[in-house]
Amino acid sequence: MPNDFVLLLTGASRGLGAATAREAARQGIQLVLNARNAAALEAVAEACRGDGVQALTVPGDIADPATARRMVQTAREAFGRIDALIHNAGILSPIAPIAQADLAAWETNWRVNFLAAVALLRESLPLLREAHGRVVLISSGAAVNPYPTWGAYCASKAALNHLATVLAVEEPAITALAFRPGIVDTAMQAQIREQGGEVMPSELYQKFLTYHQEGRLQPPEEVARPLIALATRAPHDWSGQFVAYFEEKVQALLQASA
Repeated sequence: MPNDFVLLLTGASRGLGAATAREAARQGIQLVLNARNAAALEAVAEACRGDGVQALTVPGDIADPATARRMVQTAREAFGRIDALIHNAGILSPIAPIAQADLAAWETNWRVNFLAAVALLRESLPLLREAHGRVVLISSGAAVNPYPTWGAYCASKAALNHLATVLAVEEPAITALAFRPGIVDTAMQAQIREQGGEVMPSELYQKFLTYHQEGRLQPPEEVARPLIALATRAPHDWSGQFVAYFEEKVQALLQASA
């Protein structure tokens, strides 16, 4: 990996984001990291710096377009380039049936999960074009499988999938992907276990409890490796696709880059 490769990563303070930042640093990738929790974000950045890379932090709510602008400005001023963008920040809430939809909560969900990606792309595309860079939008199996009470999350992730297809036809100089990470052991899974029992259908709620009880949640570190492989080496002819970490071609890409 060239030591001037620059990655922008949102949601980097914990879970899959933190694991992805650490994996990127181990591979010598320069980082611009974002999350709301400034202290936790700085702790991740400091760990990354231990691998000899620059890890710059832009704390703030990615739902605010000004945060996206600051991320791109930071990369431009520090490195003069952006090679990859991973929009990992995401929220599950609200957990409620559509008949009880809180429109303000839906708007918050979409600002984080979807509109933040649009804002980041608007700011970063000029540099991504120059680098023939890659964009990876963290999606979910919920984008293609409906989960009752998860309407805002399902719909916003489905929108990310289609955003990747639109990028593929609008921006031929870049490679755009939506990525399904699987069921990862993160704070979102903890939220499902803590809050889902009150509103989710019992069968669905029990399924997620069983994933945890049987140790079937994927460690974030395991998913971070194919994610970085996609952000650094995904073939251009994959642009516009929705790919999963467990797919044979993704795992083959990972092995080829090992």
